[in-house]
Amino acid sequence: MGNNKKLHHGWIEIKGAREHNLKDISVSLPKNALVVITGPSGSGKSSVALDILYTEGKRRYTESLSAYARQFLGIVGKPNVDSIEGLCPAIAIEQKTVGSNPRSTVGTITEIYDYLRLLYARIGRVHCPTCKQLVKAQSPQEIASIISTRFAEKTVVVYAPIAREKKGEFAHELERLFNAGFYKMRINQVMHKFSNLNELKKIKLQKTLKHSIDVLVDVITISHQEQSRLQSAVEHAFKLTKSFCAIVIDDKEYVYSSENICAQCGESVPELEPRNFSFNSPIGACSSCEGLGVIESWKERGDSYDEYGIDIQLFRSLLICTDCNGQRLNKYARAVLIGNSSITELCAMSAQELHHFFDTVQLDELSLQIAATVIKEIKERLSYLHNVGLPYLNLNRAAQTLSGGEGQRIRLATQIGSMLTGVLYVLDEPSIGLHQYDNDKLIATLEQLRDIGNTVVVVEHDLDTIQRADYIIEMGPAAGVNGGKVVACGTPEEIKNNLLSLTGGYLSGRLSIKKEGLLRNPKGYVTLKNAAKHNLKNLTVNFPLGVLCAVSGVSGSGKSTLVLDELVPLLKRNLDTRSLAKKAAFAGKKIVLNDQYEDILGAEQIESLVVIDQSPIGRTPRSNPATYLGIFDDIRKLYAQLPESQMRGYTAGRFSFNTSEGRCFECSGEGVVRYTMHFLPEVIIACRVCKGQRYSQATLDIMYKSKHIADVLDMTAYEGLSFFAQHKIIHKRLQLLCDVGLEYIKLGQPSTTLSGGEAQRIKLVDELSKRGHNTLYVLDEPTTGLHNSDIDRLLKVLNKLIDKGNSMIVIEHNIDVLKTADYLIDLGPQGGVLGGSIVAQGTPAQVASNKKSVTGIYLKMCDF
Repeated sequence: MGNNKKLHHGWIEIKGAREHNLKDISVSLPKNALVVITGPSGSGKSSVALDILYTEGKRRYTESLSAYARQFLGIVGKPNVDSIEGLCPAIAIEQKTVGSNPRSTVGTITEIYDYLRLLYARIGRVHCPTCKQLVKAQSPQEIASIISTRFAEKTVVVYAPIAREKKGEFAHELERLFNAGFYKMRINQVMHKFSNLNELKKIKLQKTLKHSIDVLVDVITISHQEQSRLQSAVEHAFKLTKSFCAIVIDDKEYVYSSENICAQCGESVPELEPRNFSFNSPIGACSSCEGLGVIESWKERGDSYDEYGIDIQLFRSLLICTDCNGQRLNKYARAVLIGNSSITELCAMSAQELHHFFDTVQLDELSLQIAATVIKEIKERLSYLHNVGLPYLNLNRAAQTLSGGEGQRIRLATQIGSMLTGVLYVLDEPSIGLHQYDNDKLIATLEQLRDIGNTVVVVEHDLDTIQRADYIIEMGPAAGVNGGKVVACGTPEEIKNNLLSLTGGYLSGRLSIKKEGLLRNPKGYVTLKNAAKHNLKNLTVNFPLGVLCAVSGVSGSGKSTLVLDELVPLLKRNLDTRSLAKKAAFAGKKIVLNDQYEDILGAEQIESLVVIDQSPIGRTPRSNPATYLGIFDDIRKLYAQLPESQMRGYTAGRFSFNTSEGRCFECSGEGVVRYTMHFLPEVIIACRVCKGQRYSQATLDIMYKSKHIADVLDMTAYEGLSFFAQHKIIHKRLQLLCDVGLEYIKLGQPSTTLSGGEAQRIKLVDELSKRGHNTLYVLDEPTTGLHNSDIDRLLKVLNKLIDKGNSMIVIEHNIDVLKTADYLIDLGPQGGVLGGSIVAQGTPAQVASNKKSVTGIYLKMCDF
């Protein structure tokens, strides 16, 4: 199994694995090593790593817990494997988005924001949110004087705030207050007057809910004669609450504290706690937007051209909250400073800028002693973000805006911070979205995770990662039914020398991706002017047409912002307006266009725009590749035309699992039945009637070439290619699926189970099946999840599109794609605020010769 000297810590041995397309394989992995599982797309890599190793590791760990604990973790099924020996507790870091919760940010995911909240609560300098003056402690006499000045001749109600948004029953506290002579209390904003303890005991507060309790101390009409009485009431409130009192005037409440009151304007600031800086708590969140930073606005919006058939509908728009200016926190939290910066200002910095802030901030000796440990933790976590190629991320960046690769690397940084040992980490292509420059740092991070005593298993195609692995397992030899076998395993040197290894061919140089034909010359340019969104530095960019144009640059340099956020919306606007003008002209009407589109020139050279990103092709399990590509309609028509269907009167609708006509009655065409278990996890089991086939038995009686409709949906694209060889339309689309490396995809595979890269290539197939020209295609990292052999196939497909008279803009990091492009636009020089500029542009050879280009450094190593 190899002679690497590092491997002295035992092995994990898998015997008889048959999950998905695995062919009853047995393989061993060294412990405390960096192990890469590679191979063509669909060859069974993820099945070994995630469905066998991780699933079984998770199952064994959960079974070691108590029955009470297991009810919250759910039931983990046993993978289809005979045995696994030497397995460690497993953690998977997959290619999925971090979450869709709008309250989740980079800061909260990495826990850096939690440390910042603690830091500001302990050493933050409190300022008045109104006059910006430093707030100092005030005595009850001074507070009474301030109240008398602000509310002269008015009647005020003095409360002692016993609890504010705190969980508990408070039974003993309420009884103690009643015995002390306080009979009037405001509980959860409702006023109560108790005449005896029995009435008080009827107020039963749920300990799991948050409550606010205020004790009425006095009601006073402010005058000179009542000054001493007011001071006494304030002192009494302070005694009950440890320095807090609340004043209510005309339904408005003002909270005062003996510790934080502005001497100039009388503004009282609450006592600092970490929750005062949490936008997930009503104590710290902006009350207008409830800590979201934006406010939903629903309004009826009509279009000036609705006479041409555009309906007036209700539109939802998200407006920046005007009270907090999108910063989520209330005015008190935003007024606390460390080194002249608020917590919201720190969160607006990139990880790199924030690290520099803590390196240079000046603190007094006491603050430094208090904060030393917290600052150390923050800087360590910021360093981890830098090491995984994410120094450009701001802490206030919403989690739902992160790509799958960014989310995966954030989770990786968090795991490194936990410093666990003896764990099996399973990572699914962590290099996604990374420039080679950043990828080197990522590999060093994986090695660090290994060196502290963990086993790191990485599903990966990146050759640099494979080269630096301790051990390699290559799956193959092809995809789907033609995969599922162990082709080769050993150290990188052993793989290089293995002539049966496809990966070894690329590692050794026997195989390589090369440019086919000569470089194309641009047929024209689309010029984008004044691009300044996010970190872009007011750029003017010429995008060539009629060629394969790649936009490159280090992670966070502004590639996606330039293409997807600046170029694409302007092109869509131009195309929509031209389309509208044509409709008006056809109707004999004339439209005066006020917008001259000075920010984009040359858009008239393209007739249509197609953006192929990595968003899902469907959001429900009922959506699948066959329905998305339209071939399921043709398949259903084929089955409806069969003699048996004609005799029974079956139409094409009979073979749809979305209608009640022919689907299984028990599961409504889902193939599974879901049982709600209230406080237990939902139980999902295969339908006992149709056994997961979705259709009624009468529908399944209709056979074509000895296959019913459920069998067809269970076919891979490769299997369907020969099955539908006589049907040109179906065969054409299946051939295109195979051409882009998706021959292993099942026709009925739920779209929710497809990766971003797979979804993107299915969209590409949909476009390839159309006969268009003068179309600009925009692709966002189409090589995601592809082996070098698959990339070679994909490039052939993309070049066919260009040769038909179309244009292509590709956002890409893969050097093999960049070296075969006709034209490069390289952004940088770094990520975040240090990016957003064009470093180099031209042919790959011209960019390689540019000393300012980081991409050029790696292109120099290529053979053009």
